[in-house]
Amino acid sequence: MVSLLPRAPCLAFSIPKPTALRPPCMASTSAAAPAAASAAATATATAEASRPPRKLPVLLFDVMDTVVRDPFYHHIPAFFQMSMKELLESKHPTAWSEFEMGLIDENELGKKFFNDGRSFDLEGLKACMVRAYEYIDGVEDILYSLKQNNYEMHAFTNYPVWWVSTYLDTFVHMYQLVEEKLKLSKYLSWTFCSCTVGKRKPSPDFYLHAVDHLNVDPASCIFIDDRMTNIEAALSVGMVGLQFKNAEVLKKDLCLLGVEFAPVHEDEIHVQ
Repeated sequence: MVSLLPRAPCLAFSIPKPTALRPPCMASTSAAAPAAASAAATATATAEASRPPRKLPVLLFDVMDTVVRDPFYHHIPAFFQMSMKELLESKHPTAWSEFEMGLIDENELGKKFFNDGRSFDLEGLKACMVRAYEYIDGVEDILYSLKQNNYEMHAFTNYPVWWVSTYLDTFVHMYQLVEEKLKLSKYLSWTFCSCTVGKRKPSPDFYLHAVDHLNVDPASCIFIDDRMTNIEAALSVGMVGLQFKNAEVLKKDLCLLGVEFAPVHEDEIHVQ
């Protein structure tokens, strides 16, 4: 477990109460106006007091090789009929990273993916990846249990636009290829994705963006990723970092940090 922070995450936190903005009061001789204002203020205060406190810590999950098996290391070389070494030597060094950050579109990726500009079956590549997607053993049980205990969970991942369908009128983002196959949104929100934020792990700015968006102290966030470089970036901004090894180790590490798990029954997961 990696959790090298100056302080442990706070596990109880109340959302700051918003400051109400009101227009200037107009002079009135009516005694009813102050009484009505007082009643409204009392009702607002009562409603805010009854609101349950935000449950912390907030959990930020990398997706590939933390929640979902990454097809890159086995299925993609096979799709191109190459060894991993051959693929790494022949692909463009930055094209995929640029695609993940939304700097180039799918057509540009097709032109830049290989150093020599050779063409390939882009739709076939996507289909190959979808066939390979599956939950890492035991991880769905963890997500289900955390969800049952009302923990707030977000994807925090480097993803290209392939997985994104944006409806600007409602600001809803659906990460289609993985989402349609595995329905991750049953458990977590697709909140922090490199192609929509324009930042990419392990840039500290990406992590700071998440903290700002969530309006929490960094120490109240647990970031889970399989890559140590990404964990170190989380630690550098004050988050708690856990390097993912397998589901069993992750559950033990989260328990050591005070995260509580609801009982899981296999049939409950599959009927969702």
